[in-house]
Amino acid sequence: MPTMPDRPRVALLVIDMQRGVVAEAHNRDAVVAHIAALVDRARAEAVPVVWVQHSDEELVFGSAEWEYVTQLSRNADEPLVHKSYGDSFEETELETILAARGVGRLMVTGAQTDACIRSTLHGALVRGYDTVLVEDAHTTVDLRQLGSPIGAAEAVAYTNLYWRFSGAPGRVAHTVPTEGVEFAPLG
Repeated sequence: MPTMPDRPRVALLVIDMQRGVVAEAHNRDAVVAHIAALVDRARAEAVPVVWVQHSDEELVFGSAEWEYVTQLSRNADEPLVHKSYGDSFEETELETILAARGVGRLMVTGAQTDACIRSTLHGALVRGYDTVLVEDAHTTVDLRQLGSPIGAAEAVAYTNLYWRFSGAPGRVAHTVPTEGVEFAPLG
């Protein structure tokens, strides 16, 4: 039984697709195109699209690097969540936004795979959400210079692998390619 039976809707999360975050990201153009296609589909199917935007000392609120990439644009009626931690739920209004829309399942896209994407996936799962990672709609940069033992492509592949086998009681965690995304309500 789902942990949120009174919240059957799905939402598309677009996390941190900001100029300064994805300028050097792995497979950037393809990921942006996949996310743009998902945003168009979600809008056509009246599925909530929730935008998440990070800021901190390095990614300054209001700067050019802080802005979303030009290929992705938010409609005025779509929520924008400002965050300063990896987990998009941490000290934000994301939970309130999702609850108001009856959302219990998330389609997760964006950047960076090995930081904010992973944190948000785990944050959503422990809060009771069914959480789907769109396997070809997230990206990261090469962090080996900071000590990562793997490059960007490997980080994306590894996250897809381990999320495919994740889960918790009453909750689903899996991956799906862009063309396999289903926005149908749970039930």
